[in-house]
Amino acid sequence: MKSSRSEFIPARGLQYHVRHWGSDHAPKLFMVHGWMDVSASFQFVVDCLQRDWHVIAPDWRGFGLTKNPGVDSYWFADYLGDLDAILDHYSPDAPVNLLGHSMGGNVVCIYAGVRPGRVGRLINLEGFGLPATRAEQAPGRYAKWLDELRNPPGMRAYASLPEVAARLQKTNPRLTDERAAFLADHWAGQNAHGEWEILGDPAHKLSSPILYRVDEVLACWQAIAAPVLWVEADDTEAWRWMGPKETARAEIDRRIRFIPNVTTAVINDAGHMLHHDQPQALAALIDRFLD
Repeated sequence: MKSSRSEFIPARGLQYHVRHWGSDHAPKLFMVHGWMDVSASFQFVVDCLQRDWHVIAPDWRGFGLTKNPGVDSYWFADYLGDLDAILDHYSPDAPVNLLGHSMGGNVVCIYAGVRPGRVGRLINLEGFGLPATRAEQAPGRYAKWLDELRNPPGMRAYASLPEVAARLQKTNPRLTDERAAFLADHWAGQNAHGEWEILGDPAHKLSSPILYRVDEVLACWQAIAAPVLWVEADDTEAWRWMGPKETARAEIDRRIRFIPNVTTAVINDAGHMLHHDQPQALAALIDRFLD
């Protein structure tokens, strides 16, 4: 297992935790994780990369070892602002290789369209976007958000790290015991009562009052200048909440066509956490695309 090191940097008023693998002199590859995940989640795919990379992976605000900003709601645009600050810190003058998984994939695709000159090559792992919304949904969405603010969500506590690992394997049955134990140690921390809690601010669970305006998102995707590698898992369930499989598949394919220079790939025998399920196959795709 390749060793990593931690660093804390100031970014938009927060002390951001950033995990590094590899030599500072190697080419940089930025990786950003998804919702309720942490930067250490990329360990297995980093282990399988054949080329020497300086992999730089932050914990998003309110996840992992990056502190909770003390808010009762999180706003998607803040991830773009945080990413911009992190890239300026580590690569102020040169375009970057940028990879994002799930929520992180959605962040990097929008960012690459907003700041096309900052991204040299882009890899999106299962960042499909959200279901399209309609204006008439707005009153109900705002009401739902207000109701949730009155009853803030919490996080379940676990008696031990093996319980945390079992929870991870329940969500992803492909996860081996060894990988589940590794992830549990980074995914959870002990509270004052000696119990283990997920290192994620429960405020992330709140519904967003802002509707997902897919036309605006696709306008950003259409402005991407970098070559894009779009990677899906053959057994993913991440897009099935968008509707029946046939219509969801058609909508995803429609969205992909907005990206000007895109190559698509599918990882076999993998679910949404494809970087846990098939890290070797994914690493091979990454090395080839960035070569």
